[in-house]
Amino acid sequence: MCEEPNAFGIDKIASAYDFSETIARLSAAIQSKGATIFAQIDHQAQAQQYELQLAPMQLLIFGHPKIGTALMNSAASTGLDLPLKALVQQDCHAQVWVYLNQPDFLQLRHGFDDELLSPLRGLHTLLSHSIQ
Repeated sequence: MCEEPNAFGIDKIASAYDFSETIARLSAAIQSKGATIFAQIDHQAQAQQYELQLAPMQLLIFGHPKIGTALMNSAASTGLDLPLKALVQQDCHAQVWVYLNQPDFLQLRHGFDDELLSPLRGLHTLLSHSIQ
């Protein structure tokens, strides 16, 4: 069912929606699974503070009591690798892309057991389907 993880462990998924709708759909999907969005970082707005032009880009960082806490306890030193984040970016052709960490890559890299990553696989699938 799962594809072999790529070298970077990140799925790049084309969204069928514009930038704002993609963010809204991802947010709704995250919250529908009982997760909390802790931060929504607007990189475009940050760049404008320094008079830089950047295409729309936002990072959603979210937490889930059954997934995130267990992963953090399993490998606290790998916080940057934790899968509970989604980067949304619009390219110069107005195509919106969503980047998600692949659960299988995290399992291979960090040795998380399958039971721990099973709910994450479901969330990954839900997020992917919410934007296509």
